Amino acid sequence: MLRREDQRKWCLKKVVMKSLLFLFLAVSISAQEPAQPAEFEHAGITAAWKAYADVLTFGKGQTLALLDDGCKMSRPEWQGDKVKVTFDAVDGDDDPKHEGKGYHGSTIGIPSSVNYGGKRGVAYNNQLAIVRSLECAHCKIVDSVSLARALQWVIDHHAEHRITTVNLAPADDQEHAAPVPTEIDAKLKKLRELGIWVSAPAGNHHFTKGISWPASQPNCFAIGAVTPGKDVVTLDRSAKIDLLVPAKATSSSNAILCGSAMILREAIEKSGHDWKQHGPDLASAMMRIFQITGVEVKDAKGGLSFRRLDLMAALQHVAGR
Repeated sequence: MLRREDQRKWCLKKVVMKSLLFLFLAVSISAQEPAQPAEFEHAGITAAWKAYADVLTFGKGQTLALLDDGCKMSRPEWQGDKVKVTFDAVDGDDDPKHEGKGYHGSTIGIPSSVNYGGKRGVAYNNQLAIVRSLECAHCKIVDSVSLARALQWVIDHHAEHRITTVNLAPADDQEHAAPVPTEIDAKLKKLRELGIWVSAPAGNHHFTKGISWPASQPNCFAIGAVTPGKDVVTLDRSAKIDLLVPAKATSSSNAILCGSAMILREAIEKSGHDWKQHGPDLASAMMRIFQITGVEVKDAKGGLSFRRLDLMAALQHVAGR
C-alpha cells in the first residue's frame, strides 16, 4: 500500500499527465485548418464540422472521382490511402500523370479532399479516384471522346470503389447559352439515374449569357461563384447555374460543393431523411436541398436570382440539430 505522501505524488502525476494530454489534443485540433478559410466559413462548412463532429465522418467510406487532366502522384497530399484508384482514359492505362498541357488535376482535389499538413478539405476523410480524362483542363468539344470514356469508367466501377461523386473539372471557356450534344450526354444521364453526383465549373470569364461546356450539359450540375465573404455573384453565370459557392474561381467552387455533396449524402443516409420528396434520384434531391436551404443572391448585372451554398443549413434540414 502506498504511503500518504506517495499517494499525493501519484495523484499529482496523474493530474499533470491528463493536463498534458488535453493540451496535446487541443493543439492537434487547432492545427487542423480549413484549406480555404474564408470560403469555408462563408459556405457554412466550418460550422457544420463543429456541429456534426460526433455524428458525421466527413467523407469516410466514399470516393470522389476527379475527372481532369491528370495528376502529379508524387505530391505529398495524395500519399497513403487517400487515392483509392487511378485510371487514364486517354491512354487506357492506370497512370494518370500529366501529359501534354496537363497541370490542373494535381491541385483540384485540395478544396474537397485534402487532409495533410494541418489543412483539411470539405470532406477530408474521403478517398479519391484520379482519372486523367483529357490533355488539358481548358478543353475543347473534341475532348468529349476521352471524357465519355472517363465517365463510362466511373459507371463501370462506381460500386467497386464506392464512387458517389464526380468532379467533372474541365471547362472550354466558351459562352454556351444552350447544351452542345456530344458523346458525354448519355453517360451523364446514366450517372444521374444511378444517383451519382456530377457537377462542373461554370467558367471564369464573367459571361452572363452562357457558361462553359461541359457544365452546360443536361444531367451535369453547373456551379458558379460568389465573392468569398460577400454574396456578390461573380464569374460566368446564366440561367443554367444550379448553385453558387464562395470561391475565387468556379473550379474551386465546384470542388467545395463536391465535398459538401458527400457530407450531405452521409447525413441523409444516417438520418433516414426521405429524399424522394425532393427529386427523382438522390443527386437531384441533394441539389434541391442545397437550393431550398441556400441563401438567395440576386445578380444585378445579369438580372437573375440564384441560391448560394449553406452546408450547415442543408444538414439541419435533413438531420436536425
